[in-house]
Amino acid sequence: MGLLERKRVLVAGASRGIGLAIATKMAEEGAHVVLAARSMDALEAAAEKLKGSAVELDVTQDSSIERAAKAAGAVDILVNVAGMNIRKAFEDFTRDEMEAILQTNLVGLMRLTQFVGRDMIARKAGGKIINIGSLTSLIGIPYITIYGASKGALAQWTRCLAAEWGRHNIQVNCIAPGFILTDLNREMWKDEKLQNWLKQSQPSPRLGTPEDVSPLAVYMASSQSDYMTGQVIPVDGGHTVTSMWPFVPGE
Repeated sequence: MGLLERKRVLVAGASRGIGLAIATKMAEEGAHVVLAARSMDALEAAAEKLKGSAVELDVTQDSSIERAAKAAGAVDILVNVAGMNIRKAFEDFTRDEMEAILQTNLVGLMRLTQFVGRDMIARKAGGKIINIGSLTSLIGIPYITIYGASKGALAQWTRCLAAEWGRHNIQVNCIAPGFILTDLNREMWKDEKLQNWLKQSQPSPRLGTPEDVSPLAVYMASSQSDYMTGQVIPVDGGHTVTSMWPFVPGE
């Protein structure tokens, strides 16, 4: 038996990247995975491959959020991955851009968690909420200020919700991925200057992959993590907890 045998998982933002990697790993561990996103063609193909199911979800629309939560059924594990980013100087952000990022990365996921969480509480069977944060849940990085605000808030919401829902045997945790190569940033990481900077700035001198993140999500979703809640854990090659320097003894 896998770690997630007979569990039902809803992954919000599962059409590609980290969300798809998590859905795949959880299916391998025996879960029935419900993949949710706006891109239904890609979603249905992935769901068929994983012997799961697909539901349409637009986290900017309450009506879509409520429909997706109902269609997903009795969810044991909710994984909140959906997100967007705009990279530019802070003074150049428009109000519409700010609202779009905050709605997608934070408010929409909060609303989905309300709908799913109410059902978890009513069923009295406990549950797991796993939020996908970012390096900016922990540190500041320039030119992604609104994204960083959303991910910082996601981390603090994780802690507060863990405190509130612990009495219902619902554990709430957050993964903070580091520099993970996905379709959303692949073009940016073609820059040789960025690649060289990364090699010199963290102990693991490579970009991460979505598959580097998914095993921790499985652990957080399983009964092995029942005594862990309110945590924000980086998967970042050591980026947030180390400082590299060029000194080598004897040279």
